[in-house]
Amino acid sequence: MLVSCRKIGAAALAFFSLAGLIALSPPSAEALDRLKVGYLPVTGHAKFFVAKEQGFFAKEGLDVELVEFINSADGINAVRAGKLDIGAFGTTAPLVHISQGADLRIIGGIMGEDAGVITTAANAASLKSVNDLKGKKVATVRLASGDAVLRGALYKAGISWKSDLQIFELKNPPAVIEAVKTGQVDAGVIWGPFDITAEKEGLKVVLRSHDLSPGHPCCRIVATTDTVKRSPEVLTRFLRAILQAEKFTGQNKEATVAAIAKYVKIDRAVIEKAFYHGHLDQSSDPNVDEVKKFWVTMQKSEFITSQQDIVPYIHTGIYKAALDGLAKESPKETFWKDRQKVFAKRNAS
Repeated sequence: MLVSCRKIGAAALAFFSLAGLIALSPPSAEALDRLKVGYLPVTGHAKFFVAKEQGFFAKEGLDVELVEFINSADGINAVRAGKLDIGAFGTTAPLVHISQGADLRIIGGIMGEDAGVITTAANAASLKSVNDLKGKKVATVRLASGDAVLRGALYKAGISWKSDLQIFELKNPPAVIEAVKTGQVDAGVIWGPFDITAEKEGLKVVLRSHDLSPGHPCCRIVATTDTVKRSPEVLTRFLRAILQAEKFTGQNKEATVAAIAKYVKIDRAVIEKAFYHGHLDQSSDPNVDEVKKFWVTMQKSEFITSQQDIVPYIHTGIYKAALDGLAKESPKETFWKDRQKVFAKRNAS
């Protein structure tokens, strides 16, 4: 899948010794490394769109084909099948597959938090906490992060998601919205920008995932272990592009919204509100500490049965090499220094 046109000897690079990678000189047009990258058509994946449209991928010598998926379950299956080099899908999806024996590695993040529980205006007053979901019908999207967050919150409240309510796993957020609107279910779990469109259709967001599990990770950047071993230098350049896109989104709102609009076909005002409303964590680092918490919550809530340690499946070296390289090139840039502090805080394990 991954086509490397440079004679860089990537296979000779040690898997766990990336911190010493130095910045590469700009590539020629005919020497691009090709990657197929899976994404979801949501505002939270803006960094992919910005990196593509603003030329950050090309600057790093990458020819990236973005491949759309409507849910994380289908996307992670494509990564495992070798149809994608990289995928960014809800934290739940790679963790469930790892718990079942998949040889995957989390190498970075694309977003955090951002999910919410919706219901009708008529039911909003009676659904103010997870306790109020007892005995109710709730729609989720299969293997979505918000789904696992909800089940974890139910567990903490002493409510069994297996027997105290009914959970229906649907294909995508629009299907959840329709099920709530038509009264097929009492509530549903979705994420941006669908929370904004749901409100425009008369529904109410009654719970936010950051209130149920503050700081929880959402979509993680994932590759197979084989890809990580074979192509760490290419993946480092990929994360360099993502980090540059992260910096860009904080400083260029209009261009960011325009880039998102090419991939998420909704009104630009909705895109801007969904991306910049404050419910979305845009940090790109792997976030070991929160992924560990997420894993333990999934274990305790019986979403997964595996008792193995998740930390060996989170590879932080590639992200650190990308970030440290950018910081070295621009030593006076506070953005990179701030991201290094965030990395040190979130990835101490």
